[in-house]
Amino acid sequence: MPQKEQVTLARTLGYFDATMIGVGAMIGAGIFVLTGLAAGEAGPGALLAFVLNAFVTLITAFTYAELASAIPEAGGGYAFAKHAFPGLLGFLSGWMLWFAYSVACALYAVGFGGYFMELLHSYAPPLSEILVGLLGHRGSVALTTLMVSAFFVSLNVAGANVTGKAENIITMAKIVVLGLFAAFGVFAILREPTLFVDNFTPFLPKGFGGVIVTMGLTFIAFEGYDLIATVSEEIKDPTRNIPKATFTSLSIAVLIYLLIVLVSLGAVDPSTFGDIFGKLPAELGIPGAQVLDPSDPKINTTWEILGIYKETGIVRAAENFMPAVGVLIIVFGGLLSTMSALNATVMASSRVAFSMGRERMLPEALATIHPRQRTPHIAVLVTGLIFVAMAVILPIEVVGSAASVLFLLSFALVNGSLIILREREPALARGFKAPLFPWLPALGITINLALAFYQIVFQPLAWVVSLVWIAAGGAIYFAYTKARVSLEVPAPIISERQLTSREFTVMVPVSNPKQARLLGFLGGIIAADQNGELLALHVVQVPTQLSLFEGQEYLPTSHQLIKEVAKGAEGMGIPVHSLMRLGRDVGQVIQMTVEEQDVNLMMMGWPGYSYKSDAASNPLIDMIGLNPPCDLAFVRFRKRKAPRKILVATRGDFHAPLALKLARIQAHDYEHYHDLSSTITLLQVVSPEMGDFGRYRAASRLRRLAAENDVQAWVQILAAEDEYQAILEEAEVHDLVIVHAPPEGLLEQRLFGTIPQRLAHECSKTVIMVKRHNPLQSRLRRFFGIGRDK
Repeated sequence: MPQKEQVTLARTLGYFDATMIGVGAMIGAGIFVLTGLAAGEAGPGALLAFVLNAFVTLITAFTYAELASAIPEAGGGYAFAKHAFPGLLGFLSGWMLWFAYSVACALYAVGFGGYFMELLHSYAPPLSEILVGLLGHRGSVALTTLMVSAFFVSLNVAGANVTGKAENIITMAKIVVLGLFAAFGVFAILREPTLFVDNFTPFLPKGFGGVIVTMGLTFIAFEGYDLIATVSEEIKDPTRNIPKATFTSLSIAVLIYLLIVLVSLGAVDPSTFGDIFGKLPAELGIPGAQVLDPSDPKINTTWEILGIYKETGIVRAAENFMPAVGVLIIVFGGLLSTMSALNATVMASSRVAFSMGRERMLPEALATIHPRQRTPHIAVLVTGLIFVAMAVILPIEVVGSAASVLFLLSFALVNGSLIILREREPALARGFKAPLFPWLPALGITINLALAFYQIVFQPLAWVVSLVWIAAGGAIYFAYTKARVSLEVPAPIISERQLTSREFTVMVPVSNPKQARLLGFLGGIIAADQNGELLALHVVQVPTQLSLFEGQEYLPTSHQLIKEVAKGAEGMGIPVHSLMRLGRDVGQVIQMTVEEQDVNLMMMGWPGYSYKSDAASNPLIDMIGLNPPCDLAFVRFRKRKAPRKILVATRGDFHAPLALKLARIQAHDYEHYHDLSSTITLLQVVSPEMGDFGRYRAASRLRRLAAENDVQAWVQILAAEDEYQAILEEAEVHDLVIVHAPPEGLLEQRLFGTIPQRLAHECSKTVIMVKRHNPLQSRLRRFFGIGRDK
């Protein structure tokens, strides 16, 4: 029969997951690290700077929402600019974005160092004094920065990643921490409203110029919603969910930002900082950290106090109106945020470098994938060297401004991409269209460029760093890239369509080449009996350090596995479809495929063993087997023997019909192709204390079960003290053994039970373990949050 072959991306992220990616990236280190810096540059006007930045970000968010819904590829802004500007600008978009993410890494690493030293200073003073005594405050922060940078670079080289659910939990934890901070601050303002008024007077102590400078400095805090676009290939229904997630995440982040800045500036009593200032030695390396006179009206203002403490200004604010445990929570929140932001940004930055190496825009060494870890380890290491150098050499203000400059320039290019692509490709399918075209993206270009250029006034060194990087990129393009690569976007090999069409589908997920052909043979027998079709699935597990598209590197192995399945089903007269999916979580992808392809029965090889009734030694088996999305059969292969004698160990409960069905199909296939009889024995082991009437009833129940399922079988009721041993002894004199899971309560979950799992491990004959799908039970488990299906 003709075969269909398909390679698809496993889109496993829903609207909530996508929103949490944006929120988690925005509500990260930026608000913890930049609140004090912003207050020092604009005073109470920092609140206005955040409001205006929210407006500027919203303009570009409209652009991202349209482009991501039209071009749901990995890479985000880099992918959009490549489509719109093949050539130098397309190259520079990736080049700048790589450096922007790297500089952001430096900011987060320095922020972690500052918060870690704050933790030591408050809760381990002797250790803090030793470090500061040996290295000084700046040296101690630099050492911590180096250590945390090395840790996360190593983590990404090794391929470790935080799962989607864990990322959502971390994001929610950050929101709770900042929510507590805001709540205590609001209560403090309500207690002393006059203090709030005093703290906001005057509102613009440094004029509107201070607001503009602060907008440029803090713009990086609004970077993050764009990461939704970088994982668009993993998002379900991207044309709808990406725009929704973009605007939702931005709304949540802006609300929280405004609350944090409002209470940081308005709830702090500056008169309480006199003694603390008196104890701050000038050698801490913090500008303005001399011994201050708390009665001096020129210096004793909340915004100046926060500005002096820079990245830990928010901690000083928390000390002022939160209890001690609350301050500890804020410090840990800062550490958690800087760590999660650093890990995500190292990943995003190295992905850009890897993609540019893969497309030969940069040396192909950057596209090298580690043979064992499957990570772009060269790209990660080079990215690490760049951001560590930035973090250690440059002051945090320069780091923050340089990151903002490069993101502003990149966003200007993205807005330009929208104008070009709307005019050049009007027929491109768009799930969302930005309003007020072309005026809105044109305004975005103007404002992004204006904010970027205004940073020359505040941090000329940040522009020097940015211009050196851009100039280096231009030189590389003309000297190396232009002659080696065409920046035309290659056509992806990915397709997403319904493969199956018949009423009965058997799916065979494979990963073990030794089992692939045998699973294809068994699955083909069942599909042929039901006039159905066979779907061979292999999931390529792509580490988060690579985009899903880049997982195509491993498709040759998939082809080999799929071919083995097809060979097993040769000559059976059924359609055999091949599906290779690129995804993160194998179990989740398998479950999703069952639903999308309307699978009726799934057959898998049994890889592990556990004496526990509710777990296997393999987490994939646990995830699939505890709450199967369709009828399920696990096969423990032994030496292949013709199934002349088939044993079905059963008690005649819910899962028994599936066991009898598979036994009947195996027997019928053997008789049809070998012209020999095959016998099926239904075995139930009972207690020796059971009387004759009880045994008669058990036998009658099994005969009735066989008749209901159109199975001709012998019935054997065996009395024994040890049920497992009795089944094992009978199994050894048969050719094929089929067992099923015990019955479960609606909210109870087991795998297959101890006896089937032990039998699969110890029996010398092939054992098939089956479990029927229970739709009602599955819905109730999902409703109550029971089980591991995602």
